[in-house]
Amino acid sequence: MSLKITTKLVEESKISSFDSENIVFGHVFTDHMFSCDFRNNEWQNFRLEPFDNISLSPTLSALHYGQAIFEGMKAVKNTDGVITLFRPLDNLARLNRSAKRMCMPSLPAEVFMEALQQLVVVDSAWIPTKEGSSLYIRPFMFATDDYLGVKPSESYRFMVYACPVSSYYSHALKVKVEEHYTRASAGGVGAAKCAGNYAASMYPTKLAQDEGFDQVLWTDGETHSYLEETGTSNVFVITDEAIYTPELSDSLLAGITRDSIIKLLRSQGKNVIETKVSVNDLVEWHNKGLVKEMFVSGTAATVTNIELFSYKGQSYKVNAIDNLLSTDIIKTFNQMKALVLPDPFNWVTVVKASELITP
Repeated sequence: MSLKITTKLVEESKISSFDSENIVFGHVFTDHMFSCDFRNNEWQNFRLEPFDNISLSPTLSALHYGQAIFEGMKAVKNTDGVITLFRPLDNLARLNRSAKRMCMPSLPAEVFMEALQQLVVVDSAWIPTKEGSSLYIRPFMFATDDYLGVKPSESYRFMVYACPVSSYYSHALKVKVEEHYTRASAGGVGAAKCAGNYAASMYPTKLAQDEGFDQVLWTDGETHSYLEETGTSNVFVITDEAIYTPELSDSLLAGITRDSIIKLLRSQGKNVIETKVSVNDLVEWHNKGLVKEMFVSGTAATVTNIELFSYKGQSYKVNAIDNLLSTDIIKTFNQMKALVLPDPFNWVTVVKASELITP
């Protein structure tokens, strides 16, 4: 595929109105976006253009039948002005796994990487350098047939936009173990990063937040006996014996940050166990004083501690220790991304300014 990108840049950037010292997650967007279309069985019409509204038909397939998937990733800029991405090809692999499950076309690596590089370079001034901040990047794909009928769309649009962000969570979390509602079940689409998964989680999450919790800690859909993930992140439980995280299944999203944590900790000789973690085991470990730390992981959430979990109306406080492993993990990742520490896993991709295609 020869990628010919039509480039149209803004006449004047709106960055002068951006307050990099007071960033609210997901409210301010950069100057440009990348778009392309899938028609006649091929990706075409590649364009980098000013960020703006898009025109949609009321009959748009994605609006009625839910063929919509997305990814989340970040770009950071170190003190030398070098821009890096973290495991972008793994995001692409997951996007394409989601696309397969949702009966959508796969996206070539050339298109994905070019889209990221073009957008990040042209909007590089938007990458905040304040500690804990970054440029959040949202690649997504949706069905675009304007046809009323339940069938896979024959046309799609892939887009990427970005927004400067600070931490998604500003404090340790209080989570409610879900005993009734189900995020995903065996054979469903829980392992896909599709829009419908998040829509289905909103009502139970609102109920939990009305009770004073930050998030729902989802359990398996069949028995509600085993931990799965929170609404935005994977979950880890640390005891003296090991570091536990729920094993992957078709009802659980394979987090890239989750995988990175597992590989990093195992490389340090730590005992990381991917297994079914029952809620009863978690309560028993807590009552015996064995739970040293709990945290969640994700691109937006990075690594955030769980202050307490609630189960059957009783709250259990955790993270009473001072030296949290999660603090070391996030520090290591940040230093890898900033090229301060070596990257033995080849996770970090450097974005070069010379890669921009100008009009």
